[in-house]
Amino acid sequence: MPRNPVKIPVNSFASEPDEGITIDRISFEALPPLGEWEQPERHDRHSFFLLERGSVRMEIDFQVYDIQSPSLIYMHPDQVHRIIAYNGVTVCAWALTDEHLNAGFLPLLEGVIPAAPMLLDEQQFEVILQTTTLLMKFWARKDVPLYHTLLNEQGNALVALVISLFIERIPSSHQSRQEQITKAFRRQLGLDFVQKKRPADYARALHISISYLNECVKSTTGQPVSHHIQERVVLEAKRQLYHSNRSLKEIAASLGYDDYPYFSRLFNKIAGMPPIAFRNKNRD
Repeated sequence: MPRNPVKIPVNSFASEPDEGITIDRISFEALPPLGEWEQPERHDRHSFFLLERGSVRMEIDFQVYDIQSPSLIYMHPDQVHRIIAYNGVTVCAWALTDEHLNAGFLPLLEGVIPAAPMLLDEQQFEVILQTTTLLMKFWARKDVPLYHTLLNEQGNALVALVISLFIERIPSSHQSRQEQITKAFRRQLGLDFVQKKRPADYARALHISISYLNECVKSTTGQPVSHHIQERVVLEAKRQLYHSNRSLKEIAASLGYDDYPYFSRLFNKIAGMPPIAFRNKNRD
């Protein structure tokens, strides 16, 4: 697979600069062979996909998913992904920028919603299909008074519905205090991993002691806080090593490490190989 860009491309859903919410339904049969669709990319906003028909094979952050319809897919702006193959696909795609997303939804999308696509049952599919169809009809009616206000409300209502379906998959009804703390830590980590490298930084942000944060996270996940911080940094490093031609020092600096030898040792510890070996292995 070609990897020519110096950084991971960011695909914009908007056709106009001020479009904070977009929605569209497309059929992949109308597209030429994959070509540039196979190129890894990020999106410039939170994007959601209702796979109405057909199947798609996708790679999302080094994990390959074979997705059958009807399914729901959420893509965080950080996630790097590419289409590997598709078969007779019809998909409805909608996306919102951070500015247009309800502020209360952002923490949920930062670490609570699973990365894996969700296979829908018949009732769930019908509800999402009807809601997206209504939003599409309204999105086309720019002559309606208070159009942007109403579009924002309806777009966020759809996001709320999607979040609720994903959360139903998570056994959270009897969630312990430790699990709640761990999820809060994961959300904070997703936002701040470049700037904050110490467990103390996250304990302070969550208004708890370092020892209690470590106890909660280790009890829930089996690994201490420091390990999760390092894993998150290395995941982003892997993305850049695999999907871009940035130098190793540039990648280290972008992740907050001016000391490249230290960063290389950290990467080796978590990934089991040096950064250059990871890049070479995945470009063979």
